[in-house]
Amino acid sequence: MGKWANQAVSQTKMAFQNAGNKTVARGAANYMKSVSPFLGISAPKRNKLQKKAWQDLEIPSESELLLAASTLWKLPEREYQYAGADLIGKFIQVCTLVTLNRVKVLITSKSWWDSVDNLGSKVISPLTLKFPQSRKIIELWSNSKNIWLIRAAIQHQRGHKKNTDVDFVISLCQKHVNNPEFFVSKAIGWALRDLTKIDAWAVKIFLRENPKLNKVALREAQKGLNRI
Repeated sequence: MGKWANQAVSQTKMAFQNAGNKTVARGAANYMKSVSPFLGISAPKRNKLQKKAWQDLEIPSESELLLAASTLWKLPEREYQYAGADLIGKFIQVCTLVTLNRVKVLITSKSWWDSVDNLGSKVISPLTLKFPQSRKIIELWSNSKNIWLIRAAIQHQRGHKKNTDVDFVISLCQKHVNNPEFFVSKAIGWALRDLTKIDAWAVKIFLRENPKLNKVALREAQKGLNRI
C-alpha cells in the first residue's frame, strides 16, 4: 500500500478504535439485516472522528485515494464502508471517470441500500454531474442484472437539481418499471419524487402511462406531487 493510502487507513482505524458502543452496534446490525457487523459508532460521531483523522491528509492522487477507499471497504465493520465512500467524497476533486468505473466494485461488494446510497450521494452524483460522458457507464449499470447497480443507475442524478437530465432519468425508470425488486422500486419512487421538483408534468405523464406501477414507487412519486 502506498504511503498516503496507508496513512489514511491507519488514521481512520485509530480514530474508530474504542469509539464504538456494543448496544448501538447490535441495534444497527439488526436494522441492516446483519449485512455486516458494526462498531457501534453513530453517524454524527463518525463524521467528527473522520474529520479529525483526515484533517492533515494531503491531496492524494486518484489511484492512492481509490486504494485507501478499497482497503477500508474490505474491513469487516460497516463503519469502514461508510468511511471509504466518505473519503472519496472528501477528495472528489481528484476523481475522474476511472473512479466511477472502480466504484462498481464497491457497489457490488457487501451490498445493501446504505452503502449503495452513500456512494450515490458522495461519489456517483457529483461525478456524473461533472462528466456528461459518464452516461455510458450508467447505461451499462442499468443494463446489468445486479439490483444494486440498477438502483445506483436510477438514482445517479439525485442532487443534480436544475441540471437533471429529466428524459434520461425517466428512461431509466421506464426500463425497470416492471422489476419486482423492492429496492429497485424504491429507487424509481425516489427518482420520480425528485423529478417533481423540476418537471412535475413529466412525472404525471409517467404515472399515467404506467397505471400498474409498483405501489412502493407510486407512493414516493405521489409524495412529491402532493408537495407541489
